[in-house]
Amino acid sequence: MVKPDNNWTLFLDRDGVINIEKENDYIHTWDEFVFYHDALDAIQKFAKLFRRIIIVTNQKGVGKGLTKEEDLAVIHQKMTNAIETAGGRIDAIFYCTDINDDSPCRKPNAGMALQAQQHFPDINFSHSVIVGNNISDMEFGRNAGMHTVFLRTTQPGLVLPPALADMAVNSLASLAEIWTH
Repeated sequence: MVKPDNNWTLFLDRDGVINIEKENDYIHTWDEFVFYHDALDAIQKFAKLFRRIIIVTNQKGVGKGLTKEEDLAVIHQKMTNAIETAGGRIDAIFYCTDINDDSPCRKPNAGMALQAQQHFPDINFSHSVIVGNNISDMEFGRNAGMHTVFLRTTQPGLVLPPALADMAVNSLASLAEIWTH
């Protein structure tokens, strides 16, 4: 794995990466959102390393009518505020509410990466990395031409083909330690 620097963009999945993922359900409101204990500190370290930090998240619960889009906006605002209070930053959040898996913006498709690049034309996918906890995150990264890091938070025993993940780590803190030392 190459060592990123301030010319790189960090793409982060949300559920299972920044916050604890609900098993077989969605995060519907801010009251259900729980940061991983090391996430805020890790994102603060990433903010010093990366030019951009972007969240890309599938939000099928909104498309299914189970989560209100206004509640999703509150979650993202409060999450971003907490990250900024801890000394980190999120430059943008892109989410896909489509329920069809073949939607161009839904991971593993690269639509949210392309949206980010339209918003920030200086993003170079060969100098970008996605950190996610699902195979679809790794496929998203590959489809966009990014480096990939698999986070073992929700599937610790999953063995990924080497072609999908450049690296696998147990936590954002572990990754921050690798990249900052």
